[in-house]
Amino acid sequence: EGAVSSEEDLVKIVKIRKHTKILVSLGDCAITGNVPAMRNPFPLAGVLERAYFENAATNQQVPVQVVPPLLDRVRPVHEVVKVDLFVPGCPPSADTIFFALTELLAGRTPALGDKTRFGA
Repeated sequence: EGAVSSEEDLVKIVKIRKHTKILVSLGDCAITGNVPAMRNPFPLAGVLERAYFENAATNQQVPVQVVPPLLDRVRPVHEVVKVDLFVPGCPPSADTIFFALTELLAGRTPALGDKTRFGA
């Protein structure tokens, strides 16, 4: 779940794909980039300047510990690794997630058309 927006996200999703038989992209952010990708039209340096200098009254600096370095562009999961199933929603409902998982466990590909939609 979630978009790929940092170096840490990128390393994790590549590792997850390598060790996963079926990868589910869960939620609108993972599928489209959604809200996190709203920074994409702006240069990363400008985003960091705005967040950590212009909007900070004290300790004006880009964090180098705890907060992983951001990628230049936020990407949906399927742009980085192969995704087997997309479950839209912001967030997907518990019932939709349960349905998708039980179908997968039964060896079926879930038909989610009537179960969810983007933003709901």
